[in-house]
Amino acid sequence: QVQLVESGGGLVQAGGSLRLSCAASGRTFSNYAMGWFRQAPGEDREFVAGISWSGTSIHYADSVKGRFTISRDNAKNTVYLQMNSLKPEDTAVYYCAQAPSRYYGLASADYDYWGQGTQVTVSS
Repeated sequence: QVQLVESGGGLVQAGGSLRLSCAASGRTFSNYAMGWFRQAPGEDREFVAGISWSGTSIHYADSVKGRFTISRDNAKNTVYLQMNSLKPEDTAVYYCAQAPSRYYGLASADYDYWGQGTQVTVSS
């Protein structure tokens, strides 16, 4: 059974930084793409960033491009999301997800396992 456990969320002032981590277990981590999504209250879940199995292919949502960085450490079975220059509109529950393939997709339906989410709150 695949388990994804996020950590690193919290409360930060606008302009600050946070690093989210997602530790995976249950299947060979290096064989699968990973993604980060977020969901604000009253909003649909949206794609934030995706990374291929090797880390060589990466994609960001336009809203976070230049501020967020996704990375992975296959030796530690962990994917990260470094978030800089945070804005109040980045406030959401952030979820990591694992795709059933080596390459990520941009839709929730492209992923088959999800973490429980971690809250990120950015104050103005």
